[in-house]
Amino acid sequence: MGFCSTKKLFGLLAVVWLGIMCYLWFPNLFPVHGILREKQSGPDKGIFQAEAFQLARFNKSKLAQADVVHVCITSDENTIGGMIALINSIDQHAKHPVMFHLVVEENSVGHLRTWIENSRLHDIMYEIKPFPKELVEGKIKVRGSRQELAKPLNYARYYIPQLFPDLSGRIIFIDDDCIVQGDLYDLYNMKLKPDHWASFAEDCTGSAKRVTLMKNVYADYIDFKNKHVQLLDINPTACSFNTGVYVTDIDLWRKYNITQKLEYWLTLNTKEEVYGSERGGGGSQPPMMLVFYNKYTAMDPIWHVRYLGWTRGTSYTSAFLKKAKLLHWNGQFKPWGRRSQHAEIWDRYFIEDPMGQFMPVRRS
Repeated sequence: MGFCSTKKLFGLLAVVWLGIMCYLWFPNLFPVHGILREKQSGPDKGIFQAEAFQLARFNKSKLAQADVVHVCITSDENTIGGMIALINSIDQHAKHPVMFHLVVEENSVGHLRTWIENSRLHDIMYEIKPFPKELVEGKIKVRGSRQELAKPLNYARYYIPQLFPDLSGRIIFIDDDCIVQGDLYDLYNMKLKPDHWASFAEDCTGSAKRVTLMKNVYADYIDFKNKHVQLLDINPTACSFNTGVYVTDIDLWRKYNITQKLEYWLTLNTKEEVYGSERGGGGSQPPMMLVFYNKYTAMDPIWHVRYLGWTRGTSYTSAFLKKAKLLHWNGQFKPWGRRSQHAEIWDRYFIEDPMGQFMPVRRS
């Protein structure tokens, strides 16, 4: 081998060595992309059909920090644009690292990945899990006109421990028709009262009470003629709460078998009426109200300003909405729809779908 060839070989080895050293010294410059195949084991084995697909890109150095905020969002193909806008709003206001745990339908995994990776969100920490519909198969019965509440993804909020078996500690669940306008770290670190399992925003105080026409009590959601409900000794006039946003501890969720408790009421309602015909309707909320009765800490109302999707008219002043930390378009008028109120706030955070499949509808 000649002198020139030897010199080139050493030069090539030097470049490779330098690349390896940069990867080890500066891991943040080399984010991991791709699909990881994760086999299930232990008590949750069999939850997924064969092997669960986990699409992830973690910044390992940030994920190890104690101040990381864990957030779970679920969405189906019709509302996935809401998930994107919500992620963007959280990211823009975050002052601490955020890890996003995203749950979608199996056929939306690739769509969501493409959307994230081809936008300003490409450097967030996230993982994507497809929701196994068999978890709720045969367990859902929605009475009344809002049949969209029967969609399996609406119940994924029950199964966070099973979907993310390695996750422990605190997590915030947020519905995909929300926008965050504050640093979630403050909500994430709120204090739960002793023996409480979660935090929800109550419906009987502040703006929530004024907006709705209901009494905002348990009797608006639960059938108190049901003998199983009567055994719980719940006060029918107790203040109701909204389950679209909550803070919980996954370890407590597992310890007290909360998923199993929720499934009990969910399944029982298919056999006899436990909820659904009342003014508040059915869906995933009533079982949570039954399970978390007297087991939750009230959330600061500014962290869950809701009912923006309740009517087509304006429910709040612009000044009030500007101060709100989290806005929720619960109800039939979603922020991406033609008849939504305050859609201009949501539009600030929406990122155009690179695949052109999700398009907000606006007044012409």
